[in-house]
Amino acid sequence: MKIILKNIDLLNPYQKLNNKKIDLEIIDGIITEISKNIKADEDVKIFDLDGVVAVPGLFDMHVHLREPGREDKETVVSGCRSAARGGFTGIGCMPNTTPTIDSAEVMSSIKQKASDQLTNVYIIAAATKNRKGELLSSMFELVENGSVAFSDDGVAIKSAAILKRVMEYSKMFDVPIIEHCEDESLSGGVVNEGIISTQLGLKPAPSIAEYLIIMRDILMAEYTNCKVHIAHISTKKGVQMVRDAKKIGIKITAEVAPHHFILDETKLLTYDTNFKMNPPLREKEDVEEIIRGLQDGTIDCIASDHAPHTIEEKNLPFDQAPNGIIGLETEVGLTLNELYHKQILSLEQIIEKLSINPRLILNIPVPQIKKGELANLTLLDINKSWTVNISEFFSKSVNSPYGGTKLKGNAIGVINNKKMFINNKFFNI
Repeated sequence: MKIILKNIDLLNPYQKLNNKKIDLEIIDGIITEISKNIKADEDVKIFDLDGVVAVPGLFDMHVHLREPGREDKETVVSGCRSAARGGFTGIGCMPNTTPTIDSAEVMSSIKQKASDQLTNVYIIAAATKNRKGELLSSMFELVENGSVAFSDDGVAIKSAAILKRVMEYSKMFDVPIIEHCEDESLSGGVVNEGIISTQLGLKPAPSIAEYLIIMRDILMAEYTNCKVHIAHISTKKGVQMVRDAKKIGIKITAEVAPHHFILDETKLLTYDTNFKMNPPLREKEDVEEIIRGLQDGTIDCIASDHAPHTIEEKNLPFDQAPNGIIGLETEVGLTLNELYHKQILSLEQIIEKLSINPRLILNIPVPQIKKGELANLTLLDINKSWTVNISEFFSKSVNSPYGGTKLKGNAIGVINNKKMFINNKFFNI
């Protein structure tokens, strides 16, 4: 099949590409021509995309697909469809499933289910068996079967001794360790420790629980010369520690979820469990430092921490409800609305954090927009005004606090694996 994207802008900071008002021809999923006024045959499908920007397909490196174990919340297929609708051609699948992603068999099942999807699924396997922090997983076997990183996500790797061994092995494979930074002895709180937790009468989650593990991991990364990636950073001091570590050459990177650069703990005063997450929403000064970290490059990536839960679970009392919100279908809109249109980040910086940097961290090739390459593109309408309608989500879950939110800018389509999603439809190209 032949398609032509007409009058489109092309932007890829990785290849220093910035072309305006140009046509892009794709035949059987391969980019075959990039030029002005490409002539169309009778059998070509034309999309006039004036005002739309094509960028290298976006990548979310922190997604919970819930399969195997909780297919009532999300499946590999529904998660991939949700990702495509949100503008993502690649996602990193986290290992806290049931059973845990700590074997080639579980990995193989996920890869098989994702094999015919538009969105590529890259697996982040458990660092330790069953994520218990006691025995190392079969790291060599997992890397051989395609694991791009290791994590015990949901908990930090349990002890310094196990962390050291995990890092030493991961260095051999040149893959990063992704850490959920929360000291186990201080875990169990449901809201940030402070005035708000006192007002609400809920068990507090102190920010020092994050600092302690970030500092431990920085020191261990320096000692082992291993790559460590800080997941969903949420605190001012955490950002400062990562910034200082980068300055002295420690191999550390970090990501942030949109809720941590947009929302603060005052949202919890309504007891709405859709604002309950881990790490919890923090203070305004934490949000401000996260924004500075995005601007100066301390924070490398934006990732959703997409965490589907059932309505019944989220309707439990606040202290019993599970942590987390879905984010794949709001992440791009929130980022463009809050960071681009408020002149915090340029569009080039946003593409780096939503497409290029996650792939570089995970040693995944960055898509190129050039002749002869497989088309792997996200189509952005940066000025599109829209309202979040949760009932239209492709995710199986609806636990989002953003229903009814008006946003400016969003992904309107994606192309990858010889498939296209646009106008709310999937089709082969």
